[in-house]
Amino acid sequence: MSEAESEGDGEQRPGRQEIWIEKYRPQTLDEVAGHEDITARLRSYIERNDLPNLLFSGPAGVGKTTSATAIAKELYGDDWEQNFLELNASDQRGIDVVRDRIKNFARSSFGGYDYRIIFLDEADSLTSDAQSALRRTMEQFSSNTRFILSCNYSSKIIDPIQSRCATFRFGPLDEAAIAEQVRIVAEAEGIETTEEGVDALVYAADGDMRKAINALQAAAVMGETVDEDAVFSITSTARPEEIEEMVRRALDGDFAKARSILDDLLSNKGMAGGDIIDQLHRSVWEFDLDDEAAVRLMDRVGEVDYRITEGANERVQLEALLASLSLEDE
Repeated sequence: MSEAESEGDGEQRPGRQEIWIEKYRPQTLDEVAGHEDITARLRSYIERNDLPNLLFSGPAGVGKTTSATAIAKELYGDDWEQNFLELNASDQRGIDVVRDRIKNFARSSFGGYDYRIIFLDEADSLTSDAQSALRRTMEQFSSNTRFILSCNYSSKIIDPIQSRCATFRFGPLDEAAIAEQVRIVAEAEGIETTEEGVDALVYAADGDMRKAINALQAAAVMGETVDEDAVFSITSTARPEEIEEMVRRALDGDFAKARSILDDLLSNKGMAGGDIIDQLHRSVWEFDLDDEAAVRLMDRVGEVDYRITEGANERVQLEALLASLSLEDE
């Protein structure tokens, strides 16, 4: 029993103390959702015992780390932890981690397997010097070590490393894969969900399985039934119809009403300006706007996103966006 389960007063509901994203993390490549083409290619490497260096790129929560650990578990079985070194490059960015920890692991003796695996998460955070050192290390220990690099942007990985890896690009997970996994977890935990609640989890996740499962666990604490109200509240996500109404009010020239909706999202629902911009961006083509209005909105969204990223005041920029849409209607 974990400390979290053993501490506390009173009776605790089973399963609520464990982090569900770890409890239900896939253990094999067959269990990885939404990337059947990628897992099939990875499985063929394992079956031939011919694993190359790998480069996984894509957004957060789509299965990159899970796929790396699943490879190790299928190759080494119960010995996988002794033959698998995981490092997070965002925490250990310097050249020393490449020269010391990686080299020490690659040099250490082991038996029964042709090679060990070093998994370097967030490799695009490595400095250029560290990447150059990593390239030399990959060459030096190519006979007994395989590297799996994970990153959000493969363009930040130097070409000499990319050329030494088989590259796999993980896209955002489709809605069906996330909805299916949400239902599986909810059923296993004895949590009742509504169809609207599942749809809200899928919408809030935006292709990120980890975000969906975390939101499910958080919403489950609020009550016995996970519905859309609980999901939107716990994730600080605006309902799609709220975003759409705000935009339509602005396009119709009703700036005061559009600004009131924006103020409710920022002040009462606690949303960040960047999150509103993200929802606007992904929802523009779902608003059934005419092409001219959609293009105009997308142009303004891009401009405001850049200004907020550069440090401008979020509220001022979002109100300016709505004002520009209202004025152009006149």
